[in-house]
Amino acid sequence: MPDFETFLKNNLPVVETFHPDYNKAMSEMLLAGGKRFRPRLLLSIVDAYAPLLYDSAMYAALAVELFHTYSLIHDDLPAMDDAPLRRGHRTLHVKYGEALAILVGDALNTHSFELLAKAPFRADVKVELIRILAESGGVGGMVLGQAIDLYFENRHLDLDEVVQLHRCKTAKLIAASLRMGAVIAGLDSKKGQELYDFGLELGILFQVQDDILDAIQSTEEAGKPTRHDSCKNSFVTLLGVDGAMGYAGILAEKIHVRFDNMEAPLKKALGKLIRNYLHRHERDR
Repeated sequence: MPDFETFLKNNLPVVETFHPDYNKAMSEMLLAGGKRFRPRLLLSIVDAYAPLLYDSAMYAALAVELFHTYSLIHDDLPAMDDAPLRRGHRTLHVKYGEALAILVGDALNTHSFELLAKAPFRADVKVELIRILAESGGVGGMVLGQAIDLYFENRHLDLDEVVQLHRCKTAKLIAASLRMGAVIAGLDSKKGQELYDFGLELGILFQVQDDILDAIQSTEEAGKPTRHDSCKNSFVTLLGVDGAMGYAGILAEKIHVRFDNMEAPLKKALGKLIRNYLHRHERDR
């Protein structure tokens, strides 16, 4: 089976242009690394149920990674988090200017849907993949979460509101990755919804863990600025490090129980990822 990292490098968005930085800037954050958590979730589902479609699923996995990377580029902009580092590299607005960083984010966003439209799937499958990604990343998903996050800086939210914020901003795209894998593999809508719901729970845990790591890791360890969330509605800001650790433990246990009740192919497909991420807030402390 092809390696996702190799596939990504061989399918970077490149266009003919006399602009000196455009192609470099478009590829830079993609090549800077990252967990590749979302594409790995998608590919794991396809590998478990429809391995003959694994090569084709690479296009959908890359689309998800492009979309996620666009979100990081925009998240780092001066109007948002104004971050100088991402994945251990200077952020695009620092290196190439704010205007090009905005445009590169826009380009990766739209290119993710172009990839899905051209992917080697039936037309109805492509439409559903496009719908899921747009719905989870768009007006009622990641964009809404980002808007809530920015509007309520320095304003107190309660736990339910913080969960809702991060369900939109982080968890929905993680859940979408699982559901897109289910669509490619031809799983029924009930199983796809179960995977999506599981992804929402996993996404909240992922965010709680990120908030903990932001509070306890150095900038060098994280590859991005840390300990700058005091004005944000993070789980650590609300609960403190120890409280967030306890909350992460409760979430991890619920996910573990749900995972144990999954059918064998799913457990096999997701086992390694779940083991790696379920208790990373404890392991990396």
